[in-house]
Amino acid sequence: MSDLRDRPQPLSHPGASRLALAAAALAAVMLAACSQPADTDAEARASRIQPVAKISLKVQKAAPGSRTGEQVYQGICAGCHGAGALGSPKAGDTAAWGPRIAQGFDTLAKHAIEGIRQMPPRGGGADLTDTEVRRAVAYLANKGGAKFAEPPVAQ
Repeated sequence: MSDLRDRPQPLSHPGASRLALAAAALAAVMLAACSQPADTDAEARASRIQPVAKISLKVQKAAPGSRTGEQVYQGICAGCHGAGALGSPKAGDTAAWGPRIAQGFDTLAKHAIEGIRQMPPRGGGADLTDTEVRRAVAYLANKGGAKFAEPPVAQ
């Protein structure tokens, strides 16, 4: 067993107590500053904690059957046809739309309503009516060079 006298003893620094006293005084000053009276001006407080940005969303609900081809395209079809995702023909790409347009409006509308290849029925817009899908088909095919008449929206 070793003797306790063989262990190193902690060094004491003559300025250690002064340093501890200075740290305690600093902590007391900081705590005193935190106990300042609360700001009672709610408007001033609210202006200081404003967010960096604000987002405002407006949801536009259309009655079933009343959406135009462009509205349907912008809301549903553009997700894939805008970028050509999953092999879909891009809007305005006449070379890709040419063979499809040659199949005729009714065939294109049938494929859009029932779904074809990677495209789900109604392009994934389960709430679309057949007429709204037909309007979107006409709108999208016309961007690719067709001259289809878009079914009218009832007034």
